[in-house]
Amino acid sequence: MTWMITGGAGYIGSHVVRAMTAAGEPVVVLDDLSTGSADRLPAGVPLEKGTVLDRDFLDRVLREHAVTGIVHIAAKKQVAESVAKPLLYYRQNVEGMRALLDAAVAAGVRRLVFSSSAAVYGTPDTDLVTERTPCAPINPYGETKLAGEWMAAAVGRAHGMATASLRYFNVAGAVAPELADDGAYNLVPMVFERLTAGRAPLVFGDDYPTPDGTCVRDYIHVEDVASAHVAAARRLMADPGTELVLNVGRGEGVSVREMIAVIQEVSGLKDPAPETGPRRPGDSARAVASVDLIHRELGWTARHGVREMVESAWRGWALRHPA
Repeated sequence: MTWMITGGAGYIGSHVVRAMTAAGEPVVVLDDLSTGSADRLPAGVPLEKGTVLDRDFLDRVLREHAVTGIVHIAAKKQVAESVAKPLLYYRQNVEGMRALLDAAVAAGVRRLVFSSSAAVYGTPDTDLVTERTPCAPINPYGETKLAGEWMAAAVGRAHGMATASLRYFNVAGAVAPELADDGAYNLVPMVFERLTAGRAPLVFGDDYPTPDGTCVRDYIHVEDVASAHVAAARRLMADPGTELVLNVGRGEGVSVREMIAVIQEVSGLKDPAPETGPRRPGDSARAVASVDLIHRELGWTARHGVREMVESAWRGWALRHPA
């Protein structure tokens, strides 16, 4: 069988492509290259440049590559941008998902792994977020991911498609420097960017009910995220009746202040010291995944620790931003 990986030339997508090919699964990548790069793909992996909004393009790719399973990662994913441009996010993420599912049903595709997000939970008030924690997204990005989960499940039931929606927590790291995260929208690259520019890392609020007053998050290595996709794909191949929604995290919390300290130690850039600003609207004190269900359903467990994530991310940052 052949898996089509949408967004496979992006940060997370390129790691999933490498993990799938290493597992012996034939893949084809569909990507519009708006944020991805063909250089991220292993030699020999076919790339189809285009968008999931183009139905004729989708029909051709699914047919010509005899696609029997889809890993859907392509999406807009910047929270602040989603607030400023909600219609763009609903078009790209929700209408894109609808168009992809429509084409998949017509082509007889019977397996779908959907890239979701812990953003569907909003600001959970619980020590560990389980898959049964109520979903209450607080921004259009999270709303579009939850809508995607609903569509995947509904289409799966109606058309006999096995589905797995994977709710990532905070992704960091890289398996190789050239695959590191280019953007400065997540904490680790944001701190890298400020430290290398001689500016103080920012801490948004230090008066939360946590051990050091800063927000606590569940950080997971992107290589572990990729291996979770392989495990999910194999489950869908083995069990055509699968319908799963699973957290992808480590189940361990790290505070913002703790993470900045690791980043400064790894990078050697210990000055300037972090500066504290006001809280950001919508930030929860703690968001840490319960990972019992994914271990039980897929036999999957994250293998990498926080320092490994930061060290691998720093190698990538240093490669792309030489002193």
